[in-house]
Amino acid sequence: MADLSDMRLFVQSVLAGSLSAAGRELGFSPAVGSKRLARLEAGLGVRLLQRSSRRLALTEEGQRYFERCRTILADVADAEAELAQGRREATGLLRVSSPVALGRRWIGPAIQRFAALHPQLRVQLSLSDSVVDLLDGGFDCAVRIGGDPASRLVARHLADNRRVVCAAPAYLHRRGVPQSPAELAQHDCIVLSRGSASSSADWRFVPAGPAGAAPVSVRVSGRLQTDNGEQAHDWALAGLGLVRRSVWDVAAELADGRLVAVLPAWTGEHAPIHVLFASREFLPLRTRLFIDALVAEFAEAAAGLAGQAPARRKPPSR
Repeated sequence: MADLSDMRLFVQSVLAGSLSAAGRELGFSPAVGSKRLARLEAGLGVRLLQRSSRRLALTEEGQRYFERCRTILADVADAEAELAQGRREATGLLRVSSPVALGRRWIGPAIQRFAALHPQLRVQLSLSDSVVDLLDGGFDCAVRIGGDPASRLVARHLADNRRVVCAAPAYLHRRGVPQSPAELAQHDCIVLSRGSASSSADWRFVPAGPAGAAPVSVRVSGRLQTDNGEQAHDWALAGLGLVRRSVWDVAAELADGRLVAVLPAWTGEHAPIHVLFASREFLPLRTRLFIDALVAEFAEAAAGLAGQAPARRKPPSR
């Protein structure tokens, strides 16, 4: 009879796309994982996977076994979850990935509160503005802004979000307030790059009026460029240029006037915030509880931001 841990390794290998990624997720070395998978196949008397250096492919028998294993493991997980519901205690190591600014302003504090409720839990938070591979990196979940969630991952919506163009009052007083996206080409724009040496970027806008209006793309540039959103944020606060940021990253500064949003007749790119994870069926209790806590925190924060949003400040004239 097959061992449940071998079933988990087999299913996770298919979901992750590689035996090494599955081994990292489950705590097996590639060599041990390969031996356990070979043992499973030998015990069943069939080949489940066609393996190469690049990918795994299910055989016909493997496909049938994969579906049955998912059902069996889901039933086992449900049974264990029912037992755990009584204590609702998160234990073990939780590994989370997040963009830098969002992580420092929202995810880090959420983890702090969550860890205080679960003293047996250890948490590792990785902050990076680069998109990390959740499975290869061994993360339990990853928070992402915008973009299309990878098809092999499960995405849970945390908050609606858009990008806004803003600047410090000192910059707007010195250089004037842009009245249309086209005027951004004449301004110092702080370019946030992703590994590119280019000092320019394309910013997209949609008129805030009727739905279906054509978007506008503007090539912007400036003297300052960085691959770190926090540095771009600091430069904007120092009055060095216009910056385009997630509204969640600049909510506090917009509320107290340290930054002023421009182009009210135009809406920036819609960039919803999601938390991504590998599978609903094999989600550890610690990950499930943390994701539920994140959803609740963002819902509360969104309501608070909407309720306390100040009237739009009139930007200083030239």
